[in-house]
Amino acid sequence: MSSIQFELVKKIGTVNESPNGWSKQLNMISWNGRAPKYDLRDWAPDGEKMGKGITLSVDEMKALKLLLNQLEELN
Repeated sequence: MSSIQFELVKKIGTVNESPNGWSKQLNMISWNGRAPKYDLRDWAPDGEKMGKGITLSVDEMKALKLLLNQLEELN
């Protein structure tokens, strides 16, 4: 099995951090040399291990932002 290569292009922020040191982060990541995408997932404290997550294109992130703004209006 080939390994997945990634490059952290920009760290945007941390959503939360668990007691074991892992943190859920929103970053811009280039996967396997491709164009960077928004990426939301758990990362180990050393940044070498990661959990499952989602990647979103700019258009998908804009659509998500619109949905989140609608939630904000309801509360």
